[in-house]
Amino acid sequence: MPSSSPQRRGLARGFTLLELLVVMVIIGLLVGYVGPRYFAQLGKSEAKAARAQIDGLEKALDQYRLDVGHYPSNEQGLTALNERPSGEANWAGPYLKRTVPLDPWGRAYVYRLPGEHGNDFDLLSLGKDGQPGGQGDAADIGNW
Repeated sequence: MPSSSPQRRGLARGFTLLELLVVMVIIGLLVGYVGPRYFAQLGKSEAKAARAQIDGLEKALDQYRLDVGHYPSNEQGLTALNERPSGEANWAGPYLKRTVPLDPWGRAYVYRLPGEHGNDFDLLSLGKDGQPGGQGDAADIGNW
């Protein structure tokens, strides 16, 4: 009997080095094409989340003003939405179900009274870089 039986030839099957390299190049091209698009969308979703949180905080601040008669001072800040400020008899909060959220980048929202952009108050996130101004992902996101 010959030594190369059909069972022995089946054991020698596998991928060649060239085939593995072609597959790795294809995967690399896909990652190079899809990766930047994915991370660009991730930045957009963080900005959308910041806008949604600012909208919710604006509504809570408006409810606070309706009850108390004015917006919280700069010293009271956004914590006045969850904790009664001293001397505010008409406070009917808390105005948020949870504590004041951090922006999507993990920093506190900036609250200014009076507002500098034509509103009664300014409420903003400093964006990804945490610095005033900026463009793209680093741009400030505010209620104006």
